[in-house]
Amino acid sequence: MSESRITPLQRRGLIAAWLGWAFDGLDGYLYIIVASRFVRQLLEQDKGTTVTMAEVAAKAAIIQGFFLIGWALGGAVFGRIGDHIGRSKTLMLTVLTYAVFTGMSFFAQAWWHLLIFRFIAALGIGGEWAAGSALVNETLHRKHRTWASATLQSGYMLGCIAAALTGKLMADLEPRWVFVVGVLPALLTLWIRRAVPEPEAWAREAAKQKPPPVSALFGKGLLHITLLISALTSIALTTVWAFLYFAPQAAQQIPEAQNWTPPQKQTFASNIAIYYFAVNIAANYAATYLAALIGYRKTFALFLAGAMASFLIGFARPLTLDSIYIVYGFTAFFALGLFGLFPFYIPPLFPTLVRTLGAGFTYNIGRIFSSIGAFAGGWIAASAGGPAAAIWWTGFLYIPGVLVALFIPEVKEHKPRACSSCGHDLAATKDREGADAKCPECGAPFII
Repeated sequence: MSESRITPLQRRGLIAAWLGWAFDGLDGYLYIIVASRFVRQLLEQDKGTTVTMAEVAAKAAIIQGFFLIGWALGGAVFGRIGDHIGRSKTLMLTVLTYAVFTGMSFFAQAWWHLLIFRFIAALGIGGEWAAGSALVNETLHRKHRTWASATLQSGYMLGCIAAALTGKLMADLEPRWVFVVGVLPALLTLWIRRAVPEPEAWAREAAKQKPPPVSALFGKGLLHITLLISALTSIALTTVWAFLYFAPQAAQQIPEAQNWTPPQKQTFASNIAIYYFAVNIAANYAATYLAALIGYRKTFALFLAGAMASFLIGFARPLTLDSIYIVYGFTAFFALGLFGLFPFYIPPLFPTLVRTLGAGFTYNIGRIFSSIGAFAGGWIAASAGGPAAAIWWTGFLYIPGVLVALFIPEVKEHKPRACSSCGHDLAATKDREGADAKCPECGAPFII
C-alpha cells in the first residue's frame, strides 16, 4: 500500500484526536463567552445587591487563572498516565473529565463553585492535548504531518467557534445554560474505547520496560529541550490567552456598543470571535507549510514577531467598529496561527515512553505562567485601562519569545541507524506505510 494513503486505523486515530481537540475548544471557550454575565449573576445572587464591573472583572479573572493552572497540572498528570496506560485510554479519560465538569458548571450557585468546576474540567483539557498529539504522532506517517498538525489545531478552533455559536444562540437564556452543551463530548469516549487501539510503537516499548521517572525530563539529553520548549510555550500561551480572554470583553466596550443591550453585546462578541477563529484556521495551515519550507525555528520567530506587532500596534489606541476586525484579524493570524506548529513539533522531541509526559509538561507548563497573566490582566482591566490595555501590556512578552525561538531545536526526520532490538543496519530500509516502519530482520517497529 502506498504511503500516500491513510489506513482506517490511522484515520480513526486522527479523528479521535481531532474530536478531542474540538471539544477541548468548545468546553474551554464556553466560559469566556459568558464570563462577565455569569460571574455578575453569581456575585449579585450571593450578595443580594448590584456589584461593580471591577468586582466582576477581578473574580472572573481569578476563575480563568485557576482554569489555566488546572490545565497545566492536567497536562503533566495525564501525560504521565498516558505513558503508563496508553494514549487511547488516556484520551478517553481526559475527554470524560472535562465533559462532566463543564456540565457541572450549570449547577454553580456561587462564583467559587464555578472556579472549582472549571479547575477540574481544565485537568482533562490539559491532558487531552498530550494524549491526542502523541497518539497521532505515533500512528500517522511523516508524509502527512504538515497538514495533520494544522488540522488538529484547527479542530480546537472549530470547537471555539462552536462555543461562540452556542453563546450567540443562547444569548437570551441565562448564561449557565451554555455549559449543558459541554456535556456532549462524553459520548465520544464510547467510540474511542471501541474503535481506537493503542499505537504499536507505544505498546511494544511499554511491554519491554517501564516508563522512565519524571526526572528524565531534566536529565542529560533532555534538559535543554525541556527548558527551551517550556519557555517558548509559556510566552506563547500567556500572550494568546490574554487575547482570547480579554478580546470578547474589549469588543463589547467599543464606543458603538455602549447603547446595546447585554444580549446584543454578547452576540457581537460571538460574531467577532467566529471571525478571528476562522482567520486562525487559515493561519494554522500557513504556519505548518512555512515550517516545512524554512524550518520550525524561523517560522516560530516570524510568527512571534508578527504577533508582537499586532499587540503593540493594534491595541495601542481605542478600538472602534471600523478597526476591530483588522486588529483582531492580524492578531489571530500570528498569535493564534503559530499554535498550528506545536502538535507535531513537540512530541517527536521526546522518546516514546516519556512522550506524553514531555509533551504534556512542556506545552502545559505555560498555563501556570498564563494564569499569572490572567491575574495581572484582570487587575489591569479592572483598574488601569480596561481589557484592551491588558492585551497591549502582554504584547511585550513577545520580545523574549522571539529570542527563545532562535535557539529551539529543529525536528529532524530520519531513520534510526540501527534497530534497537536486534542491531540490524536500517540505513537502506525503504519507508513503509504508516508511522511505524518495521525492521526486516526481526520485525520490530521504528518511528520514521
